[in-house]
Amino acid sequence: MNKTPSILIREIHPQEYHLLEEFLYEAIFIPEGVERPGKEVILRPELAVYYKDFGKESDYCLMAESKGEPVGAVWIRLFPECGKGYGFVDVRTPEVCMSVLPSYRNKGIGTALLNTMLDSLARRGFKQVSLSVDEENYAFRMYGKAGFETVSTDGISATMIKKLNT
Repeated sequence: MNKTPSILIREIHPQEYHLLEEFLYEAIFIPEGVERPGKEVILRPELAVYYKDFGKESDYCLMAESKGEPVGAVWIRLFPECGKGYGFVDVRTPEVCMSVLPSYRNKGIGTALLNTMLDSLARRGFKQVSLSVDEENYAFRMYGKAGFETVSTDGISATMIKKLNT
């Protein structure tokens, strides 16, 4: 049985870049019983690096759209040594961020977004991709199923890498 609703996966439009702030906020994993922080949390410099000034040549984002509305996003950024993200590996490895709006989760949209992005990155010649994920987050298992392997952990969050077939 296919649980995926009618979804269009497409590249983000420049006028939608601001939506990455909302998708980043939704990507923040909050363990059960912990109060969700206010949206101002994404203004912290260590989180703002994921969306601030998006649209550089090395930035790339795919959106999942249902009935004309964005319901999910997966995007990559290449980070310098200074100003790097949580899943930073090196300056040549893009780091992935992904989020699906809560009411659209567990329908296969995240997996479809991720697979489409991984295919695109391989076609663009990237050798690998990285990410950071809380080990209690349900997405941790999804990334493992997609071929990501943990390369470091602090006991809470894992940095994972997926080698790409180029």
